[in-house]
Amino acid sequence: MAKILVTGGCGYIGSHTIVDLIENGYDVISVDNNSRSNPNVLLGVEQITGKKVKNYKVDLCNFDDTFAIFQENVDITGIIHFAAYKAVGESVENPLMYFENNLVSLINLLKCVQEFHIPHFVFSSSCTVYGNPDEIPVTEKTQPKPAESPYGYTKQMSEQIINEFAKSSGTQNILLRYFNPAGAHPSAIIGEMPIGKPQNLVPAITQTAIGRIEKMYVYGNDYPTRDGSCLRDFIHVCDLANAHTLALKYLEEGRSNGLCEVFNLGSGNGVTVLEAIHAFEKESGIKLNYEIGARRAGDVVAIYANNDLAKKMLGWNPKFSLNEIMASAWKWELRLKADETVFTSQAGDLN
Repeated sequence: MAKILVTGGCGYIGSHTIVDLIENGYDVISVDNNSRSNPNVLLGVEQITGKKVKNYKVDLCNFDDTFAIFQENVDITGIIHFAAYKAVGESVENPLMYFENNLVSLINLLKCVQEFHIPHFVFSSSCTVYGNPDEIPVTEKTQPKPAESPYGYTKQMSEQIINEFAKSSGTQNILLRYFNPAGAHPSAIIGEMPIGKPQNLVPAITQTAIGRIEKMYVYGNDYPTRDGSCLRDFIHVCDLANAHTLALKYLEEGRSNGLCEVFNLGSGNGVTVLEAIHAFEKESGIKLNYEIGARRAGDVVAIYANNDLAKKMLGWNPKFSLNEIMASAWKWELRLKADETVFTSQAGDLN
């Protein structure tokens, strides 16, 4: 079995991707310093897959500690890099923290890729690299605009770093630009559980519905969209996870067309914030307590994906609908409510 290192493996997307990798025959190890996550999520991964996953509690900004992981695991054949801070609002308030954490950790990791001749590298990028695009849906050839937040800038810079690294190192890299991950594993054993106030829409919806949040806010209703709220592209986290496995197989099978390729990972459907709320209300039968608030700094007005390239080249086909996303997220929230030990032990992450 090929050994894959997943950085941020205790995070929301990382943990779901580990499940998908194991189910597709990979041997997986994780590195996560747990500053925004909890290692107990790997107990959920073990419960789903029957496989125990080792996590190295290492800060990737520390080069020596990062290097030691590769010294201990010289048989690593691929890396999927999730570990990063990702809250848009927080990045606006503390940009230097975001630039330092997200860029230094990437550079340290790439130094190890070069030193240990790791052939395959998959990077967790984001639709934030497009900024506020002139036209939607965006394709991989859409010209990026200035990012709307320091978080978005770290993704743009990271892509540039990887592109230049690929030219000099000869390693094969894939940049996966994904849109709005949401939902939870159908088993409701793992899912999204942010620390503190949710930064993403779907957990804000479910926490409001369950009563953890008294009232949620829709940030702006005067945007040039169907109903005035921001327009997004919601993709189920399990569909997203599977795309990372397919990206690795694409590289391993020698189907890559270059040293650094880009793929959009979205549903291909634009959904406004208010439409997402109404979809949840219909799925759950619960009327949500929300209020229209002022616009929020760093928010892109409207964006959704053209995902044709990922479908064609990776063989990726998203399976979950918006209603199924909401149903799985609600099932996860109900489980957290029913088992407060899960709520406290798996109190989430921003990876």
